[in-house]
Amino acid sequence: MRISLFLLALNLTVVLYLRADEAGKALTESQPLTFAATNNQVILDVRAKKTKPLEPGRNDANIARYTALLLEHKHFLQQPFNDSISSKFLDRYLETLDYMHMHFLQSDLDDFESYRTILDELVEKRGDLTPAHHMFSVFLRRLEQRVAYVGELLTTEKFEFKGNDRYSYDRRKSAPPKSLDEAKELWRQHLRYEILQEKLNKEKPEEIGAKISRRYARLLRMFKEYDSDDVIELYLSSLARVYDPHSDYMGKSQFENFNVSMSLKLYGIGALLQSEDGYCRIKSLVPNGPAAKSKQIKENDRIIAVAQGDDNEPVDVVEMKLNKVVEMIRGVKGTKVRLTIIPADAPDPSVRKTVALIRDEIKLEDQEAKAKLIELPGEKTLRLGVIDLPSFYAEFELGGKKTDGQPKSTTVDVRKLITKLNHEKVDGIILDLRRNGGGSLEEAINLTGLFIKEGPVVQVKDHDGKQMVERDTDPSVVYDGPLIVLTSRHSASASEILAGALQDYGRALIVGDDSTHGKGTVQALDQLDKYIRQSGLPPSNPGALKVTIRKFYRASGSSTQLKGVTPDIILPSLNNYGEVGEAALDNPLPWDAIPSAKYEKLNRIQPFLAELQKRSAKRVTEDKDFSYLREDIEQYKKTLADKSVSLNEAQRLKEKQEAETRFKTRQDELKTRPSLDEKVYEITLKLADLPGLPPPVEKSNTVAKAESPKPIDADSDSAEDSTESKALAIDIRMKEAKRILADMISLSGNGAAVASANTKTELDTKAGGNLTTGAKP
Repeated sequence: MRISLFLLALNLTVVLYLRADEAGKALTESQPLTFAATNNQVILDVRAKKTKPLEPGRNDANIARYTALLLEHKHFLQQPFNDSISSKFLDRYLETLDYMHMHFLQSDLDDFESYRTILDELVEKRGDLTPAHHMFSVFLRRLEQRVAYVGELLTTEKFEFKGNDRYSYDRRKSAPPKSLDEAKELWRQHLRYEILQEKLNKEKPEEIGAKISRRYARLLRMFKEYDSDDVIELYLSSLARVYDPHSDYMGKSQFENFNVSMSLKLYGIGALLQSEDGYCRIKSLVPNGPAAKSKQIKENDRIIAVAQGDDNEPVDVVEMKLNKVVEMIRGVKGTKVRLTIIPADAPDPSVRKTVALIRDEIKLEDQEAKAKLIELPGEKTLRLGVIDLPSFYAEFELGGKKTDGQPKSTTVDVRKLITKLNHEKVDGIILDLRRNGGGSLEEAINLTGLFIKEGPVVQVKDHDGKQMVERDTDPSVVYDGPLIVLTSRHSASASEILAGALQDYGRALIVGDDSTHGKGTVQALDQLDKYIRQSGLPPSNPGALKVTIRKFYRASGSSTQLKGVTPDIILPSLNNYGEVGEAALDNPLPWDAIPSAKYEKLNRIQPFLAELQKRSAKRVTEDKDFSYLREDIEQYKKTLADKSVSLNEAQRLKEKQEAETRFKTRQDELKTRPSLDEKVYEITLKLADLPGLPPPVEKSNTVAKAESPKPIDADSDSAEDSTESKALAIDIRMKEAKRILADMISLSGNGAAVASANTKTELDTKAGGNLTTGAKP
């Protein structure tokens, strides 16, 4: 099984604009803020809870040894696990635990130095995971100290925000605190930052104290619930990330979740669960799943116990880790699970209710490919198709288990959508890969084949220099009309294979950020159970290693590694300036190139490219929404350069009012615009099988979206949105992509694509060059 998976490990620590709740509100003088002592109780309760001892499992030593050996011998770099890797491994693990350098003291790091050059010996030769547990225990102790200090400050401190001090929220390159007193000052300043954020959002003092107390209690509870499996997963993943940013060790739960993300289905009850204050809360229900069909479970119900079948006793799941609860609720299709719940609308929290459900297959349809048909008015109404593809999903065997029914396939699904769009006689298609982080390499090759005749799609190179050409061998073409591929810095791996191939062939116009992500590596998934069994140990599920085994190259010979795919038309984007992409990750493999494969270019784009670029550039210069985006980019660049925020309330209120004024000005301008005349029809895979079109979606007139990255606080469960990202959004890049596609259709002559001389198919010019000549898998 060839698998190319993209994992975006990006920590955005950027603070942008703050939105005022009321425009033009007068600035008020900062008042000292104190909190009730009762706010500290939730922290005391969590601190009082005993931490589970980190007891090694029976297979832990073997898991560690085999992970190290496989990385050493199967990884593309063929790098021995030596003292140099050991040193980087230590640093990587410490960064994983404390990437903002807020918890470990310099004395802790000095103590850990004794491990620097011996981790290779301990892990690979002995399977000794003592350092992992030791360093995690120290981290947990420092975290407990921090949470206790925060509770103390919330009880005793008067918080004022009148000075000129600033808080530096990005400490990734800062030195660790030299002492506990220095660490406490960091923790105090961070707490002041959090309190001011809440105060600016008009929270009441008693609500601020309670909210922040719960936040820290939640953080501490999460890490106190870690068991040996969780620590080992962090530890061995840190080792894998030393080799490159896309190699990973997956424990049992993560491995099963990976399979769900690839196959878009699981066996369970169809409920999205969330951990909240020690309870497992039902966040939402999957339509037509067993939970929704039962009509006995609803959102915000809390699960307190889980039982298997009819005879087994319920197991208390209060304060249990969420992934453990999920494991208990999932199971074999057709089996029974009994849940004890506290109903959300119960008149008293002592009320209990037991619900029996039969597990069934749950399809994650919201993550499947989907399409839109857009009608643009004019002298001739243009019908444009848009296909949204969030990943290159595919189904594969998990632990030797065969899949039930038809395996899930990206190519099969997209072909169905294209067939529907062809039947509706669209004049052109946009393939939207902006959110697509990759997936199956094989699906990327097959999907490319829907748009070209047979030929090389991607080249791959092993660690020993052996090169292979992966080809589309099916001469049929499912869609032969005008085509745009819309990309972003988040389009990675398999997305870059498809975009690069269609650009090399001159088959599609690539539009988007200044480059795609830049992930040009292929990973293989190696399940560890087979190695454990070879050791004569009982069967288990020790997880899997995802290891980089190859680099891939475009048909032209250029690698997408680090550089990505450069679009034919580059649109303004905040991503063009942020730390987004392969180059922003640790330990990426280098860029290189190999000789080009032999293929025939279709030359669909080059004859019109200069004119398309000229027209788009003129529109982008004059378009109001792009003007707003340029303003946001300038503000973003200033924020990136500073990486700190004022703790003066009056100054922050002034900045907030300016942001609100800017926001309101945009809203007012939007109201003056005429309503859109275009009609939009949304087409799911289920609707693609039905005749005709569904009713068009309701029209809306909305303000342009700023792509402002959200600040991620290491100690917070959620990030704050900028003013613009809270607004209703116009997708300005999609808007421009539609205009570019309309230009392509016009320039290519009434929708007919300019075919290469050796194209065997006959173009249907009346339908805009759309043609189905045969089926792809």
